[in-house]
Amino acid sequence: MAESPIPAPKPRRGRPRDPERIRRILEAAQTHFNEHGLERASVDAIAADAGVSKMTVYSNFGSKEGLFQAVVRDRTAPVVTGVPGSKMLDPDRPEQALLAIGTRFLALARGDDALGALRSIYGVAGAQPQACRAFYKEGPERVIDELAAYLRRAHSAGTLKVRNPLQAADLFLSMFFGSAHIRGMLKLETPDARENRALLREAIRVFMAAYRA
Repeated sequence: MAESPIPAPKPRRGRPRDPERIRRILEAAQTHFNEHGLERASVDAIAADAGVSKMTVYSNFGSKEGLFQAVVRDRTAPVVTGVPGSKMLDPDRPEQALLAIGTRFLALARGDDALGALRSIYGVAGAQPQACRAFYKEGPERVIDELAAYLRRAHSAGTLKVRNPLQAADLFLSMFFGSAHIRGMLKLETPDARENRALLREAIRVFMAAYRA
């Protein structure tokens, strides 16, 4: 049964938001979006699970779509912030840098939060272009840009020969989105830590074979 439409009030000015309350709303919303998708998720049910009123949800996020975008941002952030910044990595040691980036990225990309965010965003592709664009810019694009920045530094240092850093970064990260990623998206059995380490070592070997100076 469809929910009766409610005007989406703007967030209150001058009143600080309760971080714990926001956290409860985001966690409840993530569960509902993962289970039901954006269209079938109920703000009433999300509010009840979070222990707040529906108006509290609307006053903080504006609409169900605004709440969905907040959930996507919240679940995307660890993928970006957890990947080492390009300036923290030694351009003279590309294999160690790729190991650091790949280890963190692979662990986060295979995590339930990241997979849940991907399932949710794929479910609204086309219907919610703003949410999809925000997810891409705040997640994949930022990670690719960070790795590309490192590859430029390694190229300048003479340890790698990378004519197109963005393309090379995209190729490296794409090696982690094969059959194991598809199984994770489908909630099937995923590789264990040993298999992930083997994949990471092989990805680095292939990348270095292509781009070593």
